[in-house]
Amino acid sequence: MFLSNALRSSYSKGCTTASAHIKRSYMTSTNARQSRWVMPASMLASAGLGAAYVMYGHHPMYGTSRAYAEGNSNNAPAAFSPEEFREFTLVDVMPINHNTSRFRFKLPDDSVSGLHVASCIFTRHRYKKPDGSEGSIMRPYTPTSDEGERGYVDFVIKDYPQGKMSRHIHLLKPGDKLEIKGPIPKYNWDQGKKEHVGMIAGGTGITPMLQLLRKIFGPSSKDNNTKVTLIFGNQTEEDIILKKELDSYAKSFPDRFKVVYAVDKPTKNWDGHHGYVTAELIKKHLPNPDQSNSIIFVCGPDAMLASLAGPKAPDKSQGKLDGILKEMGYPQDHVYKF
Repeated sequence: MFLSNALRSSYSKGCTTASAHIKRSYMTSTNARQSRWVMPASMLASAGLGAAYVMYGHHPMYGTSRAYAEGNSNNAPAAFSPEEFREFTLVDVMPINHNTSRFRFKLPDDSVSGLHVASCIFTRHRYKKPDGSEGSIMRPYTPTSDEGERGYVDFVIKDYPQGKMSRHIHLLKPGDKLEIKGPIPKYNWDQGKKEHVGMIAGGTGITPMLQLLRKIFGPSSKDNNTKVTLIFGNQTEEDIILKKELDSYAKSFPDRFKVVYAVDKPTKNWDGHHGYVTAELIKKHLPNPDQSNSIIFVCGPDAMLASLAGPKAPDKSQGKLDGILKEMGYPQDHVYKF
């Protein structure tokens, strides 16, 4: 599909070209208003973690890297540093589907990542340019292991053929090292808890949402009130990752968690949502704009954010709310762009 290919290629270009194209196609169609109100599920599935550089930014619940690193809930030493890149050894790779794997990196004994919910890290790969000078690639990723796990940290990463960092990581073998720096704080859930949470995610863009879901529904959680609905878009059923865990939350907390799967290219037996994520789908499942004590989290590439919630500011802070959610009447402080 053209849109998903455009977004996939935009991975290494900051989504600039794809964003411009999608904005033009949505705004110059015969019915511009109607076209702004739809989002192909394949666009969501192309989000991936390569676009995660938009995950952090200023917000009332935005913290500082040092506070996150030092605010370790179990007092275990933090392996990552927000001030420098450190090397960590890959110890295990577990394929999840045809193009996504879980990568486990060893942490010093008895240490934890030092990340709190919600935050991410930066990875760096240094290489020699043809002229002999040193170049580097940096990309942010969100761990999928629990923040309190000792001795290791996990990342679920999709292999994008044109993604320089994702390609590099997928070529790593156990024993190889990767440079990591963090945490990069995003939304501070402990300070900004809400009773009603809506989530829109796609592909491996599910990872920051998973951080929050584990915080809310995990075995150590004392939260008995928060209700969450997740709209999770993918190109195909095979692309849906971490489905078993998501379904387990839905089964264990039927009155508090619901997941709506949207697939762009379903099989004939698919019984979930088919195709676009529309305003009607959002209205049916997520907290409404007037819902008190609520928030909508959105994760994806620039193009997706621009269509759903407006682009982030040039400095990657939240920027003004725009797009579908603004047209539906959501206020600025009820939407957070990962």
